[in-house]
This record gives sequence, structure tokens and C-alpha cells, in this order.
Amino acid sequence: MVQVPNGFTVVVGLGVSGQAICRHLTQLGRPFMVADTRETPPGLEAFQQAHPAVHVHCGALTLLDMRDAYEVVVSPGVDPYTAGLEGLLERHNPTTGEPMLVGEIALFKRAVKAPIAAITGSNAKSTVTTLLGEMAAASGIKAAVGGNLGTPALDLLAEQPDAELFILELSSFQLETTPWLGAASVAFLNLCDDHLDRHGDLAGYRQAKQRIFLGADHAVVNADDDQTWPESMLNHVEYFSSEPPIGQSWGLDERQGRWWLMHGQTPWLAADELQLAGRHHYANALAALAMGNALGFGRADMCRALRAFAGLPHRSEWIADINGVRWVNDSKGTNVGATLAAINGIGPTLDGKLILLAGGVGKGADFTPLTAPLAECARAAIVFGTDAPRLMETLAGALPVERVEHLTQAMEVAFAMAEPGDCVLLSPACASLDQFANYQARGDAFRQWVIHKRNELTI
Repeated sequence: MVQVPNGFTVVVGLGVSGQAICRHLTQLGRPFMVADTRETPPGLEAFQQAHPAVHVHCGALTLLDMRDAYEVVVSPGVDPYTAGLEGLLERHNPTTGEPMLVGEIALFKRAVKAPIAAITGSNAKSTVTTLLGEMAAASGIKAAVGGNLGTPALDLLAEQPDAELFILELSSFQLETTPWLGAASVAFLNLCDDHLDRHGDLAGYRQAKQRIFLGADHAVVNADDDQTWPESMLNHVEYFSSEPPIGQSWGLDERQGRWWLMHGQTPWLAADELQLAGRHHYANALAALAMGNALGFGRADMCRALRAFAGLPHRSEWIADINGVRWVNDSKGTNVGATLAAINGIGPTLDGKLILLAGGVGKGADFTPLTAPLAECARAAIVFGTDAPRLMETLAGALPVERVEHLTQAMEVAFAMAEPGDCVLLSPACASLDQFANYQARGDAFRQWVIHKRNELTI
């Protein structure tokens, strides 16, 4: 048994966030040690060179005696109920009054002076976070953007200490170890089955995300998804929807043959002025507008930023048109809700049909919600990877389904099948780790194949 020295903070997890936590504690001059359940975590040698005086424990946390620890700070990838951490969420630090076990965002909250805007949800949070950052910049506000997206929050704090606003994407993993956020504005965009292996069930997953509302001055939630609505009373809650607005909510409505992004009955921007296409992207834009408006951004500035925003890679990203067929990379669609949003957003806009490429590691999700929209707008689904059999079994009664082994084969089948006016959509509804390093590698493989095919046909 290894005894944690009296008054030391224990940092659990030596990933990107864990190392940001270590840098922050070093800057504060607080004594700490590091623990990682892996015997040889990636980057260990470089970390030890940078922090030669810091003790690193590799292996089971049950071998650590943490009774004399000042605090335990876990990386988002570490389950707070991992063996060796039992009871720490329920115990409180006598000095701070906070739970003995917290995450990086708790440290960030203690140190930050500027207001916080925070975004969570199963899908689209990176898009809305980035878009809100673009709106802030267009409005002349010095904002730092990061969190679960890009730069860890604690590194943002160190790198941009004069930021006037911190805009953070926050995952359920980050929120479950955040005792209090107290943000100026937050958004809970949507909820669907994801990370159930960590949270146990949808209720547990939702409970973690609900923590974003703790102390919030203003909240934006999805009128079409009551799972995003706050369980506790808040002073100011606004709703966005892909349907016409009710009262002073934010919504999408048709006026004189054009679709408009609306605030109440006031049109703000015509949807066809956006580079983003699909009702799911219009809903993302409305959520960002609602937050920006509450934060005091200029209306004209926000609309200018929206017109210029082309979206993020791997999120309903248009790659090319080949022989009249659109090819769209939505590799970030790693759960059923994301894929459903892409289908419902893109399908109704097509002159032809949708061909869905799906598969990978389904994380135990129920694929049934995909059947009705695919039956309505899809020509076929081509499935691959570990959970291809489950996808095939679920979808087979709704539309033609073909099973292949790998994404490359799926693209070849789709190319042979597609007709002018169709869209081939990679939105797997699954994680990528059975065949790819991550969803980015999967999307890059899709992009490279499509561009090669386009170039091959134009030579």
C-alpha cells in the first residue's frame, strides 16, 4: 500500500486533461502526485522529464491509501466510481467544503474571474461552442473557447488570462465531477443514448448533464426534447426548436417561400443565407443565437458570423458532388441521436434519396429510432463493423440493407448504387474503435476515398 502524503492532491489520469490539471497545480504551488490505472500510460516519460519531483503511481488505485490526501482530482476519462475511489464523491474536504473528489472544471471554476458560457448535449455541442466563439469574436468580445473541445479549460485560463468570456464545451464526464458551475449562460442541446457503459442508464447520463444548470443565470434548452429541460428552478430559461416559435422562443418558420431563423415573430436571418444545411444545423444556429443574445452580443455581428460559418470537420461535412450525388461526412455521428439528426436534417432537402453508411461499436444502443426516417427518405443502408449484424437485424424490415466488412467496401457499394440527386451519408451511429483510431480517422478515410474517386473521374 502506497501512502499519499498528508495534504497532497492526487491527480488521477495522465491524459490531456490530467496533464493540464498538473500544470495548474504546479502554477498554484500546491503539492501533488499522479496516479494512473495503466501500467505504462502514454506520455509518461515526457511527463516525468517535465515534473521530475512528482511521484507517479501506475496500476490499481486500490494500492493507494488516500486518507491523508487534501483532494483527489480526476480526469474526465476516469470513472469516479473506479475501485479505489469509493466514497470520495460523498466525502467533503474540510477546507473547501467541496467533495473530496472533483474534476478539472471544479479547479477552473475556483480560479476563473470572467463569466462562463457552457454547452452540453449528446450531439452538436462542438458546433454550437465553436459558433458561439465566432459570434463573440464578431462582436468584439475577447473570448477563450475550449473545454471538451480543443484546449482544456485550465490551459485556456493560463494561456488567455485576460479573456472577457470563457466558452466551454462540457461533457457528462466533466460535469459529474463539477460541484458548482455558476455560468452566465448554458445550453443543454439534446439527449440520446450514449456513454451508458459509464452512467448505467439514460437517467444517470441525463443527471450528469443536468449539473450544467447549477447556479446558471440563463439557460437555453431544446423545446423538442424535454429531457434537456432543467429539473430545478432557474430565473431565465429560453427554448429553441426546429419548428415555428411559440411566444418569445427561438424557432424556424416559413415566410413568403423562405425559411427563417426566428426570435418570437421577428425574422433574424434567412436559412438559405447559411453555409450550414439541414434543419439540425438551423437548430444549432438558433441555440447559439439565444446564448449570444443573452450574453449581449450584437445581432448584426452574430448574423454575420453565422453566414461565414462553414461548420466543423466530420459533422455533416459536405465533401464533394460526384455524378450528381452528394457525399457527406458525419463521422462524428457516434450515437443514434446524432445519426437521427443528420438523417432528419438532410433527407427532406434531397431531390433523390439518402444512402446511409453506418456501423462500428454500438455501445449497446437501440437502433430502432433510425427505422422510420430511413424508411421515408433512404434508398438503402450499408452497414459494416462490429455491430453490423445488429444494425442489419433492426433496419432490414424498413429498407434494403447490405452488409460489408469495412467502410471502404461500403463506399464502393454506395457509389455503384447512388443515383443523381442522392446523398451518400456517413453517419455511423457507432463508435469507430473496432476499425479506426477515432472518429476523425474514420472521417478522413471517407474524405480521402471520395476526393480520390472524384479526381479519378475528372482526369
